[in-house]
Amino acid sequence: MSSSDTPARERAAHGRDSDGRSDNWIERLRAFVGLGAPQTLREEFAEALDETDETDLSVSPQERVLLRNVLGLRGTRVDDVMVPRSEIVAVSDDITLGQLLATFAAAGHSRLPVHQGSLDEPRGMIHVKDALAVLARGAEGEGTALDLATVDVAARIGDADLIRPVIYAPPSMAATDLLARMQSLHIHLALVVDEYGGVDGLVSIEDIVETIVGDIEDEHDDEEEVRIAADGEGGFVADARAALEDVAEAVGPAFDISNFIDEVDTLGGLIVTLAGRVPAEGDVVAGPGGHRLEVLKADPRRVVSVRIVRGGTDPARATDESDTPGSAADAA
Repeated sequence: MSSSDTPARERAAHGRDSDGRSDNWIERLRAFVGLGAPQTLREEFAEALDETDETDLSVSPQERVLLRNVLGLRGTRVDDVMVPRSEIVAVSDDITLGQLLATFAAAGHSRLPVHQGSLDEPRGMIHVKDALAVLARGAEGEGTALDLATVDVAARIGDADLIRPVIYAPPSMAATDLLARMQSLHIHLALVVDEYGGVDGLVSIEDIVETIVGDIEDEHDDEEEVRIAADGEGGFVADARAALEDVAEAVGPAFDISNFIDEVDTLGGLIVTLAGRVPAEGDVVAGPGGHRLEVLKADPRRVVSVRIVRGGTDPARATDESDTPGSAADAA
């Protein structure tokens, strides 16, 4: 046996490969003596939070929630926090200043995306304070008085130098990375674009911060109720945005969502998952526990409202009904 074979045999005997890398023998030894693999600082911090008694007043309950949310932010993607496309309020660059101000008033937002006829052709965004500045400059009169009658509210916003840039982010981007980019560029609005350049959603810096501190509502935010109500006939009518857990609690234990809770968050998401597409109005989808999910209102991109009927049907019959002309009348 040549001398060159001896080191190779020694490496093999000690769990090393031909490159001299350890075959995790240190980790095996630690596990054998009960030490386990070394923890990261993140793991140690999370474990300390879990093991600390809730009665320990050195960390308040609110601080615990914030710390856990901060730790969880690492795994949060942009598409986890974005406002879906169907809920985006945007304006075309050919509308007038007056129409823009009316849209700001109706939407209650401080920033609006601007596009060229379609949301898939974005130009940027407009901040309400820039629109008000144009209004004020056009109304300047003698002294400090403003004469709003002199403002040209018919001027096109595309010609008024109002449009600011936005950030474009893929759905898979980490929310923390987008937050850092927003801070460095001083741009607080991002459009989420897919691989084909289509707009999937919108993210504001507030959306990301809310994953840590919870909902941030100001004096202009109206609490919008997501309704789940009995229909008087043994079933329920629900907003498709209703949380799946809330729907299950209202309908009862027969509405078993255990197989879906890790995949979808809302009733609308459940229906799209079960149907394999966005159902149309009148379609019927077989739901958990044999319940019938009847689509009461929908548009091409989303389900809006649903009737949940107990008992119901099997998946084959539900699929046939949803694809058969006249099923809308039957579901009604």
